[in-house]
Amino acid sequence: MTESQNSRALRESADVIVLGAGPAGLVLANLLHAAGIDCVLLERASPTHVRTRARAGFLAPNTGRILDRHGLADGLHRRGTRHGTCEFRTRDGRFRLDYGALGQGGRGGQHHVYPQQYLVADLLTHYLDRGGRIRFHTEALAVGDADGTRPYVTTREPDGRPTRWTARYVAGCDGRHGAARRSLPPGVVRRHHHDHGVTWLGLLAEAPPSLDAVGYAVHDRGFAGHMARTPDITRYYLQWQRGVPADAWPEQRIWDELDVRMRAADHGPLHRGPFQERGIFDLTCDVVEPLRHGSLFLAGDAASLLAPAAAKGANLAVLEAEILAEALTDALTRGDTAGVDGYSDRCLEHIWRAQEFTGWMTRLLHAPPDADEGAGPSFQAALRRSRLASLRTSRVHQEWFAENYVGV
Repeated sequence: MTESQNSRALRESADVIVLGAGPAGLVLANLLHAAGIDCVLLERASPTHVRTRARAGFLAPNTGRILDRHGLADGLHRRGTRHGTCEFRTRDGRFRLDYGALGQGGRGGQHHVYPQQYLVADLLTHYLDRGGRIRFHTEALAVGDADGTRPYVTTREPDGRPTRWTARYVAGCDGRHGAARRSLPPGVVRRHHHDHGVTWLGLLAEAPPSLDAVGYAVHDRGFAGHMARTPDITRYYLQWQRGVPADAWPEQRIWDELDVRMRAADHGPLHRGPFQERGIFDLTCDVVEPLRHGSLFLAGDAASLLAPAAAKGANLAVLEAEILAEALTDALTRGDTAGVDGYSDRCLEHIWRAQEFTGWMTRLLHAPPDADEGAGPSFQAALRRSRLASLRTSRVHQEWFAENYVGV
């Protein structure tokens, strides 16, 4: 290869560069490609990793509507299951909420249970089948000149070569530690961060679901959660001591602890099986504000991170991707920049509402740190018990819960 050929090989371009092949990046790339926008998706991982990395599994009604609207919901309708009930287990017994028949003026709303890796695989297949451009094993290192008219992204290619991609716009969908966030100049955004002081051990068990609802167990020894994923796989969560490794307990001890916290002796045994996966989740949240710096936009986990208590992350990511796709399409095809100018404010309204409800759910399910609000643990336990009693008995409270639980 001559020197001039090598120089050309190190430079690439597109109208829109999308960083990260998660739900936000793949929905955005699919919508831009369908609109005839020249875009490329850059992803550091392999295709296999992208298709198989397990994440959340609850898709809200609005997420289903977005996927339907753009012809991206075939897999969801074929393999997803509808879910509209959650069960709370406490020292005062158990109660169920049929949230699918509550809220939203009585119209209700149900989640689809559809593991995120299935959704991502669907979106990736759809994008590739229609000729979408994607570069795997390509690590984005930095975004430059975002405040100019031709921003660029520097990358490391699979063979180690540096490459410089130029664009009109860059969409950072590459997570809180990705190149998009790292490239924001000091002082141009505010970073809001909050630690709820709670840690979960996340477990993926080769075992059928043990109840036909999402299970939230509130116990003096800590929270436990049950979420069906498929007929043969169940996700469990166990409140965990921060700093203790995920493999510190043998499987038998974990199952015994889940039995205690889920009150299996009172409400029926849990179906047991080997754990496919264990992971530690610190329940923290963080938001970048605004979500735009010049020609660089943030979406998905790059824009905000939510504690997993209310399963809002993937749903916000899909919503933000649709909003951003419409805005960029208008800007590139019609010169209409109203959408890109309003993108941050529009998305932040949804993000802060989701943060508020997620915080409420976190306080409902867990004993907070002893020093929280200057009150002792017994006072906080009594407040939590009162909140649960209100949720069990008050129709108004139930309606509010249902609307926020399924809403984005």
